[in-house]
Amino acid sequence: MNYQRYRKIPEVRLENRTWPTNTIKKAPIWCSVDLRDGNQALEVPMNLDQKLEFFDFLVKRGFKEIEIGFPAASDTDYNFCRELIDNDLIPDDVYIQVLTQSRPHIIEKTIDAVYGAKNVIIHLYNSTSTLQRDVVFGFDKKECMDLAVSGAKLIKEHTDNDLSGTNWVFEYSPESYSSTEPDFAVEICDAVAEVFGPTPDKKMIINLPETVEYTLPNVYADMVEYFCQNTKFRDSILISLHTHNDRGTGVAASELGLLAGADRIEGTLFGNGERTGNVDIITLAVNMMMQGIDPVLDFSNIDQCVEIYERCTSMNVEPRHPWAGKLVFTAFSGSHQDAINKGKKKMEERHSDIWDVPYLPVDPADLGRDYEPIIRINSQSGRGGVSYVMEQYFGIMLPKSFQKDFVKLIKTESDSNETELLPQQVFELFDDNYINVMTPYALDRFSEHALGDKKSEVEAFINDHGKEVNIKGRGKGLLDAFVNAFGEYAGTKFSINMYNEHAMKSGTDSAAITYIEIKRESDGQIFLGAGVSSSVTKSSVRAIISAYNRMIKE
Repeated sequence: MNYQRYRKIPEVRLENRTWPTNTIKKAPIWCSVDLRDGNQALEVPMNLDQKLEFFDFLVKRGFKEIEIGFPAASDTDYNFCRELIDNDLIPDDVYIQVLTQSRPHIIEKTIDAVYGAKNVIIHLYNSTSTLQRDVVFGFDKKECMDLAVSGAKLIKEHTDNDLSGTNWVFEYSPESYSSTEPDFAVEICDAVAEVFGPTPDKKMIINLPETVEYTLPNVYADMVEYFCQNTKFRDSILISLHTHNDRGTGVAASELGLLAGADRIEGTLFGNGERTGNVDIITLAVNMMMQGIDPVLDFSNIDQCVEIYERCTSMNVEPRHPWAGKLVFTAFSGSHQDAINKGKKKMEERHSDIWDVPYLPVDPADLGRDYEPIIRINSQSGRGGVSYVMEQYFGIMLPKSFQKDFVKLIKTESDSNETELLPQQVFELFDDNYINVMTPYALDRFSEHALGDKKSEVEAFINDHGKEVNIKGRGKGLLDAFVNAFGEYAGTKFSINMYNEHAMKSGTDSAAITYIEIKRESDGQIFLGAGVSSSVTKSSVRAIISAYNRMIKE
């Protein structure tokens, strides 16, 4: 890696910072920039119908501020703006936001584009970073400030003369704020604020973009707190953040920026945007929810969010995308599966309404996800995961000895096929190897006769390699009598080492499943078998034969 070509970005050194000891107590004002910043980053921008659908979806999610475009940049953006306004598609409590550079003809066309709208945020910006001033514009600081102030004056002039009744909110962004000298950023923002004249009752927005992520999130937080401490207009402005994700820390930068005093967040669904994208508002919102904070926005049907986003943008949500990827609530690891299984059972036992499950910081159901995909089975899975699948899907609660034995078969099967096993495949593997194993011996029918003193006599008809034979035996109860009869006939003495049974389904038509361990008398080795029947006695006898058949096959 050719690290010698790069130099450390200068950092603000904020003394007596307060943000590290702050906490996030409420949701910020949210502004979606999907239809502007997000849309301009798409290989194929959204068409009018897709934009209309996406706008409606954002409104239904609870956004009250939505940046709808850069009307002077293209006819598509301009026409979309007019489509919303002329057809009365903007709810009365929603503010549309439009972006404009500090250039007269662009400002004029932008204001024309939103004429007649009820609530408009007009978003003025110009580049202020040292690199942009030097390389792109050849500006000194004064020229940069003059450009910003002249744009603000023109906007103020037009809006003061507007007779349409629009409620105007002013926003200014020193583009690439995080690469701008902090003192100059404060100076230029205050100069723009002087023109717009915000008050505590009529605030303007100062947006502090991390247009390109150059450094750590804590440095950005220092810069946000620096601005809050040094602007002359703190009580009359809303501090807004617009973080990108070049270093992969856009979410962290926004969260630390909120700790540092910000009031508002601009971002996109799933972080769509230029380069590595904008901050992901869905991730931020769910992060707040998992801390017990009302995020205000509604992402309780995350799959619908994914579907609409992917269809309208032609982008894909990655399987491991925070909170939304199809695998984020899925565990393959045996230890994770076991912990999840135990955590869910403990919550049920305690009748707790507070979510507290290992490896699942958020209940998938709160995002509209089903529980079925949580645990998936492959060669890395353990007893807890296998037990969870068998119980959740098929009502089979495996005893520990069966869990331990069965998971070996699972690992072998998954390894040999180099794939995960679907729940039905897991059941079929258990069924083939443990339940009602009918060869070489099978049960045709049997009857029990009580002899008194808790003793029984059993007469059974056994299918031995296709031939029916009759066997009889006595013992302390049905199973002991059958074991004595069958062991005598088959020529191998054994005893029952463990017995367990339960109903597989609730109701009068429930089937019983019996689990049995038998111990071979000659060497003490244990073998497992299971039986299923509507009759518990019949499932128990079938389980004994299944275990015996498995014994002689090994």
